[in-house]
Amino acid sequence: MQLTISKPIEALAGSGTLAAAKTQAQPIRVMFLDHTAILSGGEIALLRLVRELDREKVSPIIVLGAEGPLADALRPVAETHVLPISDGVSATRKGSLGIKSLFKLREVWSVFAYVWRLVQFIRHNNIDLIHTNSLKADIIGGVAGRLAMRPVLWHVRDRIDEEYLPKRVVSLFRLLCRTIPRYVIANSFSTLRTLELPDSPAKSVRPRAQKMVVVHDGTEVAELDRPFDREAAAPRIGLVGRICPWKGQHIFLQSAADVHKTYPNAKFVVIGAAFFGEDAYEAALHQLTRQLGIEDVVEFAGFRKDIDAAISELDILVHASTIGEPFGQVIIEGMAAHKPVVATDGGGVPEIVQDGETGLLVPMDDAQAMASAIMQLLANPTRAKEMGRRGRQRVLDHFTVQHTARKVENVYDTILAAQ
Repeated sequence: MQLTISKPIEALAGSGTLAAAKTQAQPIRVMFLDHTAILSGGEIALLRLVRELDREKVSPIIVLGAEGPLADALRPVAETHVLPISDGVSATRKGSLGIKSLFKLREVWSVFAYVWRLVQFIRHNNIDLIHTNSLKADIIGGVAGRLAMRPVLWHVRDRIDEEYLPKRVVSLFRLLCRTIPRYVIANSFSTLRTLELPDSPAKSVRPRAQKMVVVHDGTEVAELDRPFDREAAAPRIGLVGRICPWKGQHIFLQSAADVHKTYPNAKFVVIGAAFFGEDAYEAALHQLTRQLGIEDVVEFAGFRKDIDAAISELDILVHASTIGEPFGQVIIEGMAAHKPVVATDGGGVPEIVQDGETGLLVPMDDAQAMASAIMQLLANPTRAKEMGRRGRQRVLDHFTVQHTARKVENVYDTILAAQ
């Protein structure tokens, strides 16, 4: 089916609903909303999706709550607007959200004002569908979409679980997930299960989010297929990701110390930077490196824009999260670049890594098991190379951004066909 929608007369005038009379078929106007412009995992996934969407079917309009790297990256590829959101709302971390609401009480009026600005934006720009990309955007954009009488799609990229969020926030978000969005996309089956959405209308008083689907994030495979020529005697093992406690850089360093005893020439690379006030943790990592006596073989590479090039310089990619990862975007990037993966067995990661085939899965919070897996690969480079080959093929078969974009376009078609 051609993914188009006929514009209603009222919408062309800046108001009205999608059920109005048709005038002419044209690409649907989808407003993507994210509260931040920091290039974190969900924002990188958004950027890749927007780049790949078929412009004959979808006209993307981006709204961000702040200026930043994401806004700079999006402007050349799509219409991008920055509607600044309160710093108090933007800076509130997911793990420290208050129990009385998703936002601090002093920010409530600021949120209400922001919602109304979005309603006006939606009407003025003839938006057909709102696609939200973060937890804060889900709530703010969801309310604005309902007030503007437009369908809302929540793209949930976080596991809604008590190990990840405060208990009352988990309960509230699950409730709102049943009442606000018309459709829910989850980035993994693990994420979808944490939403605890009802399987049938009988399980919910107002089951608005009965339509749900898993769409795994995709990567741009061609950009990551870069060979790296190095001395085999000095293997490079790296971890890529934002520096924060649950990403497990401390576990990676502890495992590096064990590997170093058997492979003293191995080099270990921590790629990423601390966001959201987690500088103390980064400082603790440097101290841990000194305590373990491995400062000569550990490199803290900091934030790198050229993640594909950074991954290409590695021989083994390690993922060390200490709680269930919603998906594991950097893992598919590593697999796409022919890298064998050692990853913690939780969240959405087992949906990506086939244990023993494309990588090795280890328990979370287990530095010894991680070190053992790394040494298995170092001891058998032929097996490691074959894992890299299989991993790349798995990404080509299941985790390209082209696959992701086509599935998302099908969701748009489903939502708007029901109007």
